[in-house]
Amino acid sequence: MATPQVVRILGFDPGSRRTGFGVIERSAGGRLTYVASGSIVLGALAFNDRLRRLYSTASALVREQAPDEISIERVFMHRNADSALKLGHARAALICATFADDVPVFEYAAREVKQTVTGSGAAAKSQVAHMVCRLLGVQGDLGADAADALAIAICHAHCRSRPKLDATAERS
Repeated sequence: MATPQVVRILGFDPGSRRTGFGVIERSAGGRLTYVASGSIVLGALAFNDRLRRLYSTASALVREQAPDEISIERVFMHRNADSALKLGHARAALICATFADDVPVFEYAAREVKQTVTGSGAAAKSQVAHMVCRLLGVQGDLGADAADALAIAICHAHCRSRPKLDATAERS
């Protein structure tokens, strides 16, 4: 099977109130091109209604953007178990939104995304956003959610062809 000349990657930065998305293309030579980005704002709806809206909006986005691959941030547990559970539900809604189009989904830890994009796994959000703009040649402010989603897509673009020696990026 021949490798496509251009791979379109949709990145998701999941959230239960705002979810970032970013679309890039990676040419066979490794050049990255910005395509689109934004946020899915879910607001103050009841939690189940937010998940329903997230699922339907993400499904439409997958159909509209026709990605070859999708990357999503892996859930991590910091201090608040309830927040981690809600984030897990949002991730599940996003992953389920890809099923109809049968697009492969890859997961990356936040630390790996930061390391890939900035060179430091402990980079601040502002550093990630700055490097995303530099790497993609984007002028102006992307918004934090969109910048994070584009960083996840960039991480996948760089990591997709390297052998996976550990479980930091797995196909769902």
